[in-house]
Amino acid sequence: MQVNSKDIDFYNLGFGFIETNKMFISDYKNGNWDEGNLVPLGLIQLSPAASILNYGQGIFEGLKALRAKNGTITLFRPEENAKRFNRSAERLFMPRIDSKKFVDSIKKVVKANEEYIPPYESGGSLYIRPLMIGSGPILGIAPADEYKFIIFSSPVGPYFPEGFKAIDLEISTKYTRSSVGGTGFSKSCSNYAGTMMPAKEAKSRGFSQVLYLDSIHREYVNEVGAANFCAVMDNTLVTPELDGTILEGITLKSVLKLSEKKLNMRTEERKLSYKELFTDACTECFCTGTAAVITPIGSVQIEHSLKVFNKKLPGEITTKLYQLLTGIQRLEIKDDFNWIHEIS
Repeated sequence: MQVNSKDIDFYNLGFGFIETNKMFISDYKNGNWDEGNLVPLGLIQLSPAASILNYGQGIFEGLKALRAKNGTITLFRPEENAKRFNRSAERLFMPRIDSKKFVDSIKKVVKANEEYIPPYESGGSLYIRPLMIGSGPILGIAPADEYKFIIFSSPVGPYFPEGFKAIDLEISTKYTRSSVGGTGFSKSCSNYAGTMMPAKEAKSRGFSQVLYLDSIHREYVNEVGAANFCAVMDNTLVTPELDGTILEGITLKSVLKLSEKKLNMRTEERKLSYKELFTDACTECFCTGTAAVITPIGSVQIEHSLKVFNKKLPGEITTKLYQLLTGIQRLEIKDDFNWIHEIS
């Protein structure tokens, strides 16, 4: 049920779904996409034989609309979301979406739901979820012949309720999230269902999330739940190499550039053993993502081995990168990289 924006406490939002005014829907039939339309946010009809329901043929993206101090609405690098969306579509044998249509449709959804964008002072955002699902009925294991492209939105607060405070991670020795040759690099819907149980178990033990390792050696860092991982080691920002098992994060890509261009740091994308996190060389860790933004990591633990970083306070590099990134996103720091789309 749609919530009146006047009844929302924007200063105490969690990361849950709140219905807004409009959503965008476009249908793919007979080999082509229609133009699509804004419609009232509501239910959609699917056959019980729909490909998404039977074989998980679905992908999604996530991005945010923010309100700057002067009231301007901003989007951060939406064209990169369009590129990644199409890489995911290709991997799941789904039709591509024209990048311009993707970005323009997002802007339409933002404008139609402008009243739900939290005020600047709240620190919240309008979370935007584009997705594509196989809607055509299929019985044998094969791609659907009909698809739906949908964009909806919801006002949200921080993904981690701690905000810009350090979180504690459990390194899993039991579960992995992706494997070589699989779909780990894509935002396939089915990639995320398997992370729910490990996260719930970790939280029951007092951790905020799981730090996953590679599926072959069970040694090399993969991702933090649904976020990319970074470590500061000897004034170098190190992140696991994008080997096809790790999501190609847009926030991660931006953080690497900010580290090089604004902080004059070296960056490395390489295999990163979890054992390196327990050495003196590793002084800070954080995770990145559209939802997580930049979230400091206060500790990592594997079985009985524990490493605490910076007395569980945000590190110096982590803090500088967070201030740079969010400053650019909210028009408080000059955007030297043409990352920002302003919506008037």
